[in-house]
Amino acid sequence: MLLLKRYLLSLTCALLLLACMQQAGAQVKLPAILRDSMVLQRNASIKLWGWASAGEKITVRFNNKTYRAATGSNGRWMLTLPPMKAGGPYTMNINHITLKDILIGDVWVCAGQSNMVHQMKLHSIRYGNDIATANYPQIRQFWVPNITNLQGPQEDLPSGYWKAATPEDVLNFSVVAYYFAKSLHERYKVPIGIINASWGGIPIESMMSEDALKDFPEILSTVQKNKDTAYVNGVNRRAAAAVPPQRSHDRGLAENWFSPSYVPKNWRSINIPGYWEDQGIRDLDGVVWYRREINVPATIANAPAKVFLGRIVDADILYINGKPVGTTTYMYPQRRYQIPDGLLKPGKNLFIIRVANNWGKGGFVPDKPYQLIGGGDTVDLRGEWHYKVGQVNIPVRGGGGIAAHNQPTALYNSMIAPLINYSIKGFTWYQGESNIGRAAEYAQLQPAMIADWRQKWNAPNAPFLFVQLPGSGDMTYLPAESAQAALREAQRSTLAVPNTGMAVAIDLGEWNDVHPGRKKEIGERLALLAQRIGYGDTSIVSSGPLYRSAVIEDNKITLSFTNVGSGLTTIDGEELSEFAIAGADKKFVWAKARIEGDKVIVWNDEITNPKYVRYAWADFPVNPNLYNKEGLPASPFQTDK
Repeated sequence: MLLLKRYLLSLTCALLLLACMQQAGAQVKLPAILRDSMVLQRNASIKLWGWASAGEKITVRFNNKTYRAATGSNGRWMLTLPPMKAGGPYTMNINHITLKDILIGDVWVCAGQSNMVHQMKLHSIRYGNDIATANYPQIRQFWVPNITNLQGPQEDLPSGYWKAATPEDVLNFSVVAYYFAKSLHERYKVPIGIINASWGGIPIESMMSEDALKDFPEILSTVQKNKDTAYVNGVNRRAAAAVPPQRSHDRGLAENWFSPSYVPKNWRSINIPGYWEDQGIRDLDGVVWYRREINVPATIANAPAKVFLGRIVDADILYINGKPVGTTTYMYPQRRYQIPDGLLKPGKNLFIIRVANNWGKGGFVPDKPYQLIGGGDTVDLRGEWHYKVGQVNIPVRGGGGIAAHNQPTALYNSMIAPLINYSIKGFTWYQGESNIGRAAEYAQLQPAMIADWRQKWNAPNAPFLFVQLPGSGDMTYLPAESAQAALREAQRSTLAVPNTGMAVAIDLGEWNDVHPGRKKEIGERLALLAQRIGYGDTSIVSSGPLYRSAVIEDNKITLSFTNVGSGLTTIDGEELSEFAIAGADKKFVWAKARIEGDKVIVWNDEITNPKYVRYAWADFPVNPNLYNKEGLPASPFQTDK
């Protein structure tokens, strides 16, 4: 009996010890980015890190080797794996944690604002076949959640996931980042990881650290003020109090204007597409309802059908025969709504669109598709509709509050800082729209950000590849000043920073959309830059012509370029266009221009003493047709520094 008691006591102690060991091991926590299906950087030291109880032993088993570390008194641990070749999939064990399906390849941080955010699902019509046939298990994206922090850098992300480029998951891939990764994967046959850290509408300084902003005292002052939570909350409370109460309500919803049983009275004519401010409604922020009976042929009514409603400013709900079919809450996505089976009927069908607009012009953006499609047939939805105003908002006066995501350091602290231990190949960057109007400052901010990111990642030579803004807005047919052109020039000046590359996109813009649909070309142009700068493929012509220097002789200016490839040409076979010339007074006029070898000669017979040249200097230049023979466009530029 005594022996039995001793045995049971020993067994109990052993079980308690095992439970304590398991509990201690269970305290190991990994950062969100270290998880199943991750891509680790090849040919570089790989850091692994996390948190655990002070003094806890950490054991990592990976690729048939074992690595050990101990947790410090601060509860943090880190160890470094030696460089490894591309390969996988592998399994990694970190104490009790098992991570599966790990690849080793090249990892790129893809960051910026909405044009880097825009996902494949928003462009599913243009890239539908590529989505359906995506089968690239070795291309993976980690999507960084949108969070802010005004206080300082945080250690980890609240969540995140690695997903492979399959037809289901590629829908959530950034379009630009996907085609960038696809080009590199197909060329080098190695896994490609994309870390997408982007947020629509943000200025560059939101992605910059406090260290990077040390030479910008006014911005640093804002950073310090924003650290005071009471100050931020006070500003936002006062801004909210300044907004007048909206006593108006939407009559359309109250009276069921979308219902087939509703009898319309006092509706007026209006055209789709078009903005209501351009069609007899002055300065209205609120809700406008659109109504039209559409004659639907049986070929469409009896088949799966969808509606294209272009782009609507700002938000919309589509009703067909009284039933809600689709809704979008903000202005930028293309409207693509699938119609439920059986809802349409041959003959007349009631289409109602509720449009809410909070600022600026409201309505339907021109030059977009407005169609009903199904059964191999199409009904054009453009033309005369009828409208009625459902709600009029009271104008808001006074300043706004503090939007955290637009504040300096706010996104660096929350979306970039948690990533800096993760070894990478390089960076791609698509941002700038929100800094238009501050070009001179941007010319200093972007190099400061590049230097700081490289320092933070301990990667002083990491390639930094960025997109020069495409054209957008109205075309002008006389030389004029342009804030967008000035921002592009600030971006071009960043090429003075070593190991940087700029993907020119001036030919890919849309006058009525700051989010051009042709994003595949942008991703592929970034990949060309990566091949040359990041992978050392010097045979690659990675860019269109870039202005280098100018020589003035008599009444002509001779321009020299880099990146001429196999020669300069015009993409349309016509004479060069979009060149302007000026004398000392900087009053620019259109110039004649011709290609002579690898140079461009520019002149205007009325300018006898020319000093300056501009090319494609406009928000949306009409026909910038200077290219190299490899089909890459020349960057807009000015010769005046």
